[in-house]
Amino acid sequence: MVTDDPPAALLRVTHLVKHFPGAKALDGVDFDVRAGEVHCLLGQNGAGKSTLIKVLAGAHQPDAGHIHWQDEAVTIASPTKALDLGIATMYQELDVVDGLTVAENIYLGHELSHGGILRHAETRARTRDLLRRLGHPEIRPSQDVGSLSAAGKQIVSMARALSHDAKVIVMDEPSAVLDPEEVDNLFQVVESLTAEGLAVIYISHRLEEIRRIGDRITVLKDGRTVATGLAVADTPTGDLIEMMTGRRVESDFGGAGVDEFGDVVLEVEGLALAGVFENVSFEVRSGQILGLAGLVGAGRSEILETLYGARPAAAGTVRVAGRPMRTGSVTRAVRRGIGLAPEERKSQGLLLDEPIYRNITLSTFARFARGGFLDERAERRAAVEQISALHLAPEDPDRSIRTLSGGNQQKAMLGRWLVHGCRVLLLDEPTRGVDVGARAEIYALIRRLARQGTAVVMVSSEIDEVLGLADQVLVIADGAVVHDGPAAQIDEHGVLDLVMEGTAHE
Repeated sequence: MVTDDPPAALLRVTHLVKHFPGAKALDGVDFDVRAGEVHCLLGQNGAGKSTLIKVLAGAHQPDAGHIHWQDEAVTIASPTKALDLGIATMYQELDVVDGLTVAENIYLGHELSHGGILRHAETRARTRDLLRRLGHPEIRPSQDVGSLSAAGKQIVSMARALSHDAKVIVMDEPSAVLDPEEVDNLFQVVESLTAEGLAVIYISHRLEEIRRIGDRITVLKDGRTVATGLAVADTPTGDLIEMMTGRRVESDFGGAGVDEFGDVVLEVEGLALAGVFENVSFEVRSGQILGLAGLVGAGRSEILETLYGARPAAAGTVRVAGRPMRTGSVTRAVRRGIGLAPEERKSQGLLLDEPIYRNITLSTFARFARGGFLDERAERRAAVEQISALHLAPEDPDRSIRTLSGGNQQKAMLGRWLVHGCRVLLLDEPTRGVDVGARAEIYALIRRLARQGTAVVMVSSEIDEVLGLADQVLVIADGAVVHDGPAAQIDEHGVLDLVMEGTAHE
């Protein structure tokens, strides 16, 4: 906790500037981190957070400004120098190596050896000590990291940081792939580390997490420090949002829903995927939003992938607008009017090196075909209309989509299906990795699609998001539907009860 007589800063950054060709990623960043605190770094996508942590990690060199480590000016010329100082970074994409053991991952690059001979027994013993220190003695040093869950891999990444005697650990969106129970465990680990005097720089788009775990806050916008050293307990959420976005953002999940739903568009009966889920049945009407709640690994994403044709069902029937549809073909599903915005949009949904306009029209080429040739003028015109309507930034149809923020990439994904005019839109974690401003825009866009008659099926690990957006909620536990009812008739506590127990409570 922050006291009246705070400890001296371990790390202090002043007037940090970093240029890239055509852009200034950092334009005067100031903040400091104290021993024993969780300092939360907030800002929209593109605010400069990623560039800042790469400067601290030694991956980028600043063009101006100063970094002080324990009151001494330092130059962090490389990742090795950062680790030597005591700064360790856990990126959102965890850098553990599947195929190596836990112990090998923890000491990768600084193996324990004597006379050129690896000291395996000592490595395993030190690994056990680190895992016990993190409260996870059940993870075995000899275990293949590939066999661990995302939460287990995070623990290994933390143990690697501690093996370098880190005094500051940077955590970039550490809860993004964790279920609620795993997030609770993560926070317990963070609290135990700060109790030992370590400092944590914590980056998250989830403001409710900042309330739970943070001590102080620094807010970045457009590469600049808007505010720093704010006490979490004394700073209203609305003020934080306004600092990040420059405006007040309502958190009403996109406005009112549809007053009256249309005909049944999607019917699912007895759907099963061997070893993943079974006997899943539901229906979605035109204009209705169906939310799938549950823990990571419960089978929610696989249900969407099966409906989209990426996985062949082992049993069950799927009907679109009353007509049966065989599963197992993405082409068939798209032709029948089913679209998917996947959880891993970069690897599964986008052509990162293609321009924005091509990513938006990707599923609608047939509409722009003229005599066997692609009418690029018509294609671009349709894409530009969506870019403008969706307020994509920047509004440059020829810009590589790789360069957009996460929120703008997600809006482009949704724009693809607006151009296509799909009947059923499947959304897997639609706001993961998206800042609070873009999140509000995506909520409004989902509502807009529903009002236009699209049937929406969405998966989200954020229970309040499911309950806030959906009209009807299915709770999935261990591959089975344990609850099906109106969103208004269940609360967050009820959902958690169901997913933890795996049985319905009437």
